[in-house]
Amino acid sequence: MIKRIFTPIQMPFWWQDLMFAVPRIVCGYLLTSDFGAAKFGLPWSPADNNLKFFEVAFWFPNDVAEYGGIFAMFPAFFAWMGAFSEAVGGIFLLLGLLTRPFAVLIFITMFVAAFFQQMNQGVWNMLPAMGMMWVSLFYSILGSGRFGLDYIIAKKMIR
Repeated sequence: MIKRIFTPIQMPFWWQDLMFAVPRIVCGYLLTSDFGAAKFGLPWSPADNNLKFFEVAFWFPNDVAEYGGIFAMFPAFFAWMGAFSEAVGGIFLLLGLLTRPFAVLIFITMFVAAFFQQMNQGVWNMLPAMGMMWVSLFYSILGSGRFGLDYIIAKKMIR
């Protein structure tokens, strides 16, 4: 089971895997450096946010509670999980490490962001989250490809 999670689908030619790696690397970088870093404490989070390591921005649980339903019942939990999946999931997506599990977390987070947070503000505001959502769905199926740490780990597991 673990071997199946790590083993990415490999394209016939290396350049195809390279082309598939570009969106994973770009989206992972944007998730961790921009989407997640503003609301989750990482070493590269903006200094003026005053976030400790793995701390969620004070405003984010209130934002999550406004989604209603289960989000209003457990806003701190969902805020932490959402910020974690963006900030830390972005790192793992960038590196191609545990790509499938983190891609699923990112998909769920971006689905919530698009359809619970941004939907009332129009389709244009939904586009960034929807873009990340579709990219993460793609990598939850494909895995990291040849240019990710999952590929190296899978090769070592086969030996």
